[in-house]
Amino acid sequence: MTQESERRGGLDEQAVLLAAGLADLAVSTLGSALGAARGLLRRSDAAELAAEAEHDLVARGRLALDRYTAVPPAHLEILARHARTRRVADDA
Repeated sequence: MTQESERRGGLDEQAVLLAAGLADLAVSTLGSALGAARGLLRRSDAAELAAEAEHDLVARGRLALDRYTAVPPAHLEILARHARTRRVADDA
């Protein structure tokens, strides 16, 4: 075997191992999520829990929209306000 074919084989093997590791992680995560969902469905306060989760998601969505859609005040407007405040303070 040449060094190039060994390197290619090593990269191919590494890619296969990486894909297998990701698949195992996905299966294990899915299994955990299904177990948690099954446990939640068994609870007697599932309706209250779902309503609380919905409320939390709505609040989180509102915060996210406020964070990304709020327009900051114009830089020159802020400077004008500071200058006006300073002028009033100097006149007093």
